[in-house]
Amino acid sequence: MDITSLASAFSGLIAAQNAASVQIAVAAKVADSQRDVGAAVVQLLQAAGENFDSASNDAVSAATLDVLA
Repeated sequence: MDITSLASAFSGLIAAQNAASVQIAVAAKVADSQRDVGAAVVQLLQAAGENFDSASNDAVSAATLDVLA
């Protein structure tokens, strides 16, 4: 193998390494974004559950007052 072939192979290796680094960085960014979206969905579901609990407690209270009245 002559020096030109060796330099070309090394250059290709560096280019592949750079491309892989960019792909890994993009994948990490996508994963972070997905995690943030998942956390927002969990918060929305928790808020919906809390609202439902509050409404059901109000309904039970209203029904109890009607029965007692």
